[in-house]
Amino acid sequence: MAVAKEIRTKIRSIKNTQKITRAMEMVAASKMRKAQERMQRAQPYAKKILQVIGHLALGHPEYRHPFLNVREIKKVGFIIVTTDRGLCGGLNSNLLKTALRNIKEWKDKGAEINLCLVGSKAESFFKRVGGNIIGHADHLGDAPSLSSLVGIVKVMLDAYIDNKIDALYLCSNEFVNTMRQDPLVQQVLPVVPSDESQLQHYWDYIYEPDDARFLLDKLLTRYVESQVYRGVIENIACEQAARMIAMKSATDNASELIADLELAYHKARQAAITRELTEIVAGASVV
Repeated sequence: MAVAKEIRTKIRSIKNTQKITRAMEMVAASKMRKAQERMQRAQPYAKKILQVIGHLALGHPEYRHPFLNVREIKKVGFIIVTTDRGLCGGLNSNLLKTALRNIKEWKDKGAEINLCLVGSKAESFFKRVGGNIIGHADHLGDAPSLSSLVGIVKVMLDAYIDNKIDALYLCSNEFVNTMRQDPLVQQVLPVVPSDESQLQHYWDYIYEPDDARFLLDKLLTRYVESQVYRGVIENIACEQAARMIAMKSATDNASELIADLELAYHKARQAAITRELTEIVAGASVV
């Protein structure tokens, strides 16, 4: 019966683990709904300011902001957004593979790479594989504020203005639906002009008061901040969705394993009983 007892212990252990994974699945589902609400609230502003900035890139103001100027790319900056915690399937690994692929493409072109990392997973990964990390932020929580991201954004904006980087990319996960989250690499700087065909002609905004420099400085800074904030908020929604799916999968796998172990337990118990009966019959026949 020693084998049966060992199997029974394993079953009890797996059932305890199953309770944990089921609870984590429910918590992740609740957090995902809240993260989706935050993501939906942030999207209209991010989309609208992206549209306005795309229009500005087509204009011809007297003052041309550095963020609008396309220059030869010799140094590239990446803001890479991952999670602080694991247990979310392949969410981080898929994103980091995509980021590494883009980094390799630029390195093959002879570009120097500078990294700004959001999330403990990105920081630990690039400390292990190597990379020029010029800024990082972690443990932002499930509802980060814009003020907690201003520091890393400023690091990259200053680097761009000082010609320490010539292009800036944001790597984060895009929330497609609950079952699917895709790695996304988006160019933030220089600003990509709008591709709306009706805007492909000479035009410009009228600035009031007549100071394009002040307005563009503020507006373009807010644009970069909004894109990074949107990426972080959307990545949190992706994290909770991926964790919910991973925990559901773990719970289902535990159920299958428990069923297999219970079958093995009954077989072992039956074999033990049969052996005992055989010994009793053999002893009785001897007498």
